[in-house]
Amino acid sequence: MSGAGTLRFGVNTVWSGDRTAFVEETRRAEKLGFDVIGLADHLGYPAPFPALVLAAEATERVLVNTFVLNAGFYNPVLLAREAATVDRLTGGRLELGLGAGYVEAEYRAAAIPFGTPGDRVRHLERTVAELKSRFADPEHAPRPHQPCPRLLIAGGGDRLLRLAAEHADVISFSGAAKARDGGRIPAGSAQLAERVSFVRAAARDRLAEVELNLLVQQAATDAGPLLERLRPRMPGITRETLDDSPVFLLGTPRDIADQIAELHERLGITYFTTFGHSMELFAEAMELLR
Repeated sequence: MSGAGTLRFGVNTVWSGDRTAFVEETRRAEKLGFDVIGLADHLGYPAPFPALVLAAEATERVLVNTFVLNAGFYNPVLLAREAATVDRLTGGRLELGLGAGYVEAEYRAAAIPFGTPGDRVRHLERTVAELKSRFADPEHAPRPHQPCPRLLIAGGGDRLLRLAAEHADVISFSGAAKARDGGRIPAGSAQLAERVSFVRAAARDRLAEVELNLLVQQAATDAGPLLERLRPRMPGITRETLDDSPVFLLGTPRDIADQIAELHERLGITYFTTFGHSMELFAEAMELLR
């Protein structure tokens, strides 16, 4: 995988709508050593593109990314214009993250057909093809600052991961699995390893060009409070579930650094992203790794 031996770290910030607090958080993330600052794309959250332009203006070196856009919300042609504009305004610091979308209530609220998982992946396929075609066209305007912004695709299903293996610069694993009741639970270490193996087989000749990312849901020193927060959404979750899930990193900064190093060595993951609520503890582990 590209970047072998070099780790990158990202943080997904949450902007409540307060400009000053958001600017301070982005500057804090850069000072702590993060390489990428991201924003999710959900209704009720600020629109990611203008917020990322603000994040880039407030910082000096970090990349900014959409982690990840719900492709179903966007017309691919108009998305190409948005992404190119943001990449131009940020001086080539955009990493464009895309996903197929999974929150049915948001589709209903936006009056967009939710469709089947296959429908949503097909729309993502069309989106990726349109973006690549337009960015490759020297006549396309506006032009991004980069020849083509780095493309991150996140998901877990076979068809989506095949698409990512063929086209993405970064393939991201959320570490979520379906529960028997239809809900979502943290994937175990064996499940993540199987998905990584699937991607490696699908990428074939592109293997050296692709970077693997893991979205760490939380880093915490104590499992007890974390379990209490998770149980309303994941009633069957246990300490054993947390210990086996690579998206929950528990313990001291040294413990967390060791877990990241193990995932890197065993699975070839070189890019780790977490959320703002874990930023400080995660940064201590990053410092030990560096």
